[in-house]
Amino acid sequence: MHDRYENPLCARYAGREMQEIFSDDRKFSTWRRLWLALAETEQELGIPITDAQLEEMRAHLTDIDYALAAKEEKALRHDVMAHVHTFAACCPQAAPIIHLGATSCYVGDNTDVINMRDALLLIRRKLLGVMAALADLAEKNKDLPTLAFTHFQAAQPTTVGKRACLWLQDLEMDLRQLNFQLEELKLLGCKGTTGTAASFLTLFEGDEEKVRKLERGIAERMGFPHCQSVSGQTYSRKQDFAVLQVLSGIAQSASKFAGDFRLLSHLKEAEEPFESGQIGSSAMAYKRNPMRSERIASLGRYVICDLQNAALTASTQWLERTLDDSANRRIAIPEAFLACDGILNLYANIAGGLRLFPAVMEKHLREELPFLATENILMYCVKEKGGDRQDLHEHIRRHSVAAAEQVKLYGKENDLLQRIEADPAFGLTAEELNRIADPASFTGMAARQCEDFIMKEIRPLLRQYEGEIKQADEISV
Repeated sequence: MHDRYENPLCARYAGREMQEIFSDDRKFSTWRRLWLALAETEQELGIPITDAQLEEMRAHLTDIDYALAAKEEKALRHDVMAHVHTFAACCPQAAPIIHLGATSCYVGDNTDVINMRDALLLIRRKLLGVMAALADLAEKNKDLPTLAFTHFQAAQPTTVGKRACLWLQDLEMDLRQLNFQLEELKLLGCKGTTGTAASFLTLFEGDEEKVRKLERGIAERMGFPHCQSVSGQTYSRKQDFAVLQVLSGIAQSASKFAGDFRLLSHLKEAEEPFESGQIGSSAMAYKRNPMRSERIASLGRYVICDLQNAALTASTQWLERTLDDSANRRIAIPEAFLACDGILNLYANIAGGLRLFPAVMEKHLREELPFLATENILMYCVKEKGGDRQDLHEHIRRHSVAAAEQVKLYGKENDLLQRIEADPAFGLTAEELNRIADPASFTGMAARQCEDFIMKEIRPLLRQYEGEIKQADEISV
């Protein structure tokens, strides 16, 4: 349909599996599964519900009559009751016991938690895929020297592998936070209209233990170890904030990577995957803009800002229940996951297919290393040549000022090493200078840090989830 707005998160960015988690089919079939779990557990606890009624419900968990549901909602102005009636229409025997004792939030809130759990599991699989790609990149390039930057000004060299470890470490932190929130995620359970479970206590004629068993039975059937201990009609919306914090964290990490990669693209040291027919610019045909990194930054900004929705919703709930959260959560939670899914698809695409240009890296190193090497030159000449430290320091200062002037005023190459070689005060040969200024001698522990980090922390972590790592969906644009 091209005559109405279509959400770009679905049309352009998120993968099919994430879209399915937040689809109507998943939502309303989960409502029916929750109604079935409620009825099954109530039957176990002595409520007169027949096996035939349960079988009828099991037979109609997915055949949802959306036309009837829309008609019912238009008449009732209540989405849950519309679907109660729709479910009852195909389950006439079970109709009297569907939703028995429950409120709308029994299906609404519990389904939201179930969907967030499933979506977090998918995010974890894709996050692990990105981490595996970065680990391979880091290992392969652990020894490759490259100019490092502080304030985006040339600084002491590092290696490509070590830099990749910085990106990887951010994602490792995100993974740990994701796992923590998965463990903490709890169903609402069946708490009734104000969280007191009064309707269920009446249903079980004052038997408090049966009310507790009802909640435990439902949680077990839906795959959760725990329900919220206390709640109003809804679970605390701080749980949504905690979950979206995970997505915000991933968006922050991915945006950091994307920003770094855009800078490296400008330096021509790295390049995104680029298809043979891809167009970088509609006007400038030669360009290879880092469009995928820019898209990560764009979607990342959305996810980071979307966290404020959850924060404001959690902070503005009234007493035991208000409905000003509903419309916001229908948008904010699914879209945060859809956008994060798109981010990870893009991240995996870049990390697994980027191109590096070591010759350009070496050129940049050679441009800046003469200045960085002056301290080593000074120490070498004092120790090996018997030079006067203060005198040599002054010679280096004057040569450095003159070389910098040639670079900045006239755009010439940095000739500091040639100036030092020609100065008899140093007594150095070209061979000695090249050895002192070898880029590999300036990267310190970078290669070893990379190797230790990958082998001691990342590879064991990836092996722990070996069967869970998912390749990202193919990006559509």
